Amino acid sequence: MQRAIPATLDEETRTEMWKQPKAVWAVAFACVIAFMGIGLVDPILKPIADQLDATPSQVSLLFTSYMAVMGVAMLITGMVSSRLGAKRTLLLGLVVIIVGAALAGSQGSVMGIVGFRAVWGLGNALFIATALATIVSSARGSVAQAVILYEAALGLGIAAGPLIGGELGTISWRGPFFGVSALMSVALVATAFLLPSTPPAPRATTLADPFRALRHRGLLTVAVTALLYNFGFFTLLAFTPFPLDMSARQVGFIFFGWGVSLAFTSVFVAPRLQRRFGTVPTTMASLAALAVILAVMAVWTDNKAVLASCVVVAGLFLGINNTLVTETVMKAAPVERGVASAAYSFVRFGGGAVAPWLAGKLGESISVHLPFWVGAAAVLLAVATLSTARRVLAHIDKAPAHSTPVEHSEEEAVVVTAADA
Repeated sequence: MQRAIPATLDEETRTEMWKQPKAVWAVAFACVIAFMGIGLVDPILKPIADQLDATPSQVSLLFTSYMAVMGVAMLITGMVSSRLGAKRTLLLGLVVIIVGAALAGSQGSVMGIVGFRAVWGLGNALFIATALATIVSSARGSVAQAVILYEAALGLGIAAGPLIGGELGTISWRGPFFGVSALMSVALVATAFLLPSTPPAPRATTLADPFRALRHRGLLTVAVTALLYNFGFFTLLAFTPFPLDMSARQVGFIFFGWGVSLAFTSVFVAPRLQRRFGTVPTTMASLAALAVILAVMAVWTDNKAVLASCVVVAGLFLGINNTLVTETVMKAAPVERGVASAAYSFVRFGGGAVAPWLAGKLGESISVHLPFWVGAAAVLLAVATLSTARRVLAHIDKAPAHSTPVEHSEEEAVVVTAADA
C-alpha cells in the first residue's frame, strides 16, 4: 500500500540527508573502507587456490572464518560498546582490522590466511556494528535517511572492493590484504580526530539480552530469513569466481559492476519501492528475483557471459534487500536497536559462514551446478519464511519512514548492524 508523502518533502529530505556533520562523514568513510573487505578477496580466490595448491572449499574458508567470527562477536559488541563508548569501540575495531589484514597478507599457507581473516572478522564486528549506530545517533534527519547514508557507504565499499582487489591482485594475491591495512590506517586517523568522544551507554547490555530479543517473533523471522538469504548471497560471492575462471582483474570488474548495482538500488530504488508497495512485499519480491537469478546461474554455469551478467543483475536486488532489511531490523521488536541487531546478526551470519564452504565442497565433489541450485532453494525458503510474519511486521509501514526523527540518545548508540555487510 502506498504511503502518501509529498514529492516536495521527499526531495527536500533527500537534499538534507547529505548535509551532515564531519563526524558522520568520517565514520562513513571508514565504513567504505571496511566494506571493501567483503568483496576485496573475491578476485584473488582462484589465484590463492592456484598458487597455494588449495581446493575451492579450502579457499572459501576465507569467508567462513570471517563470517563465523563476526556472527559470534556480534553477541559481545553490545557489551563492549556500552562499556567503552562508541568512539573507543570503533577505534578498537579499526586497529584489529589493520593487524588482521596485514598478518593475513604475510602468510604462506591457506590456513594461515584463514586464521587471520578470522581476526579481521572480529575487528569488522566491533567496527561495523558500532558504525551504523554512530551514524544514526549523530546524523541529521530521520532514521531511514541515516540508514540510506550508511547503505551508500556500504554500496560504495562493496563496489570498490573487487575493483581494488582485482588491480592489486594482478601484482600479487597479498596486495589486497596489505591495501586494506593501509586504507584502514587512514580511516583510523580520520575517526580519531573527527569523531567527538562518546561516553559509555547509561545501561550496559549483557550477553543474555540478544537471546531474549529473539523471543519476539518478528525479529526471529527476519533473522532466519536473512540466514537463508545469505546462503544464496555468499554462494554467489564466494563460489562464482571459480566457474568464471578469469584473471583477478576481470573478476574484479565483474564484481565492481555488481557493487555499483547494489549501491544504486539501495540508495535510490529501495525507498521508492518501499513507499509504493510496502517493506515486506518489496523484500519478498527482491528475494524471489534473486532465487530466479541463482537458478539461471545453475542452468548456465558453463557460460561465462551468463554468469557475469547474472552477478551484476543480482546486485540490483541485493541492494533493495539490504536497505529494507536493515530498516526492518531496527523496527521489528520493542527492544533496544543495538540488542535487536546483535541478536539478528548472530543468527544471519550462520548462512554467511556455512554457504561459502558448502558451495566449494559441493562444486568440487558433486557438480559445479549444484551450489547455485542450493543457493536458489535457500532463498526461496527465505521468501516462504518471511511471508509467515507479514502481519507481525505490518507496523513497519504505518509511519512514513522518511519522516521518523532520529533519536539522538546515547543508549541508541550501543550497537546496530547492517543487514548484509
